[in-house]
Amino acid sequence: MANLSDKKRALSSAAITLLACAVMAVVDGVISPPYAVKSAVKLVFFVALPLLYLSLSGDGVLRFILPRKDAGKSPAPVGAARACTAAAGAGVIVYAVIVGGFFALRGVVDFSAVTASLASGEGITRDNFIFVALYISFVNSFCEELLFRGLAFGVLREHAGRRTAYVFSSAAFALYHIAIMSGWFSPVTFALLIAALFLAGAVLDFFDERCGSVLPSYIVHIFANLGINTVGLILFGII
Repeated sequence: MANLSDKKRALSSAAITLLACAVMAVVDGVISPPYAVKSAVKLVFFVALPLLYLSLSGDGVLRFILPRKDAGKSPAPVGAARACTAAAGAGVIVYAVIVGGFFALRGVVDFSAVTASLASGEGITRDNFIFVALYISFVNSFCEELLFRGLAFGVLREHAGRRTAYVFSSAAFALYHIAIMSGWFSPVTFALLIAALFLAGAVLDFFDERCGSVLPSYIVHIFANLGINTVGLILFGII
């Protein structure tokens, strides 16, 4: 497998990404197991499978995780510390936008279906939400960044070009959330969220491209999930 052509490596990474998304779509939208079971399945397809592929393909297990000096030439690479600092600043802004947007829209958008959907479909309740929120913020964020930014973006960028990598990874990131958020909002709000997720995926790709690592996007993703979970804490009446 170490001698795969660029085309085969690109197709393989895309296929693994789509397989992982399809499996989780079935798990989320059809099977709907307890959250712990779903998380275990996600760890297999979002972490174990991509790491296995990277180790066998010759791209290297840590190549898209740890910052490296041979990061992309366009745009010019920046140091890991600088990239992570910028990501943290962007993350704070994202957090403020999510929480501020909730307060601005709570009188317009009906959020009551969110907690009901989490309780019935995920088994997430007021009693276990804090634990789930911590898992989502720090572990689940890494799972998604490894798949969508490490495998889908990093490998495709090297073997299929920047444009393909940006479009595919961002689209996969947005479409993946369809099964998760299905039934939460009205069709118009849902469509706007998917478009926002596509743009968010592209921004996360850009952060990682500058550093040659998933660490910057992981930082931003943590802040985004902290913002979403802060909203969840409010909806569940915990704060």
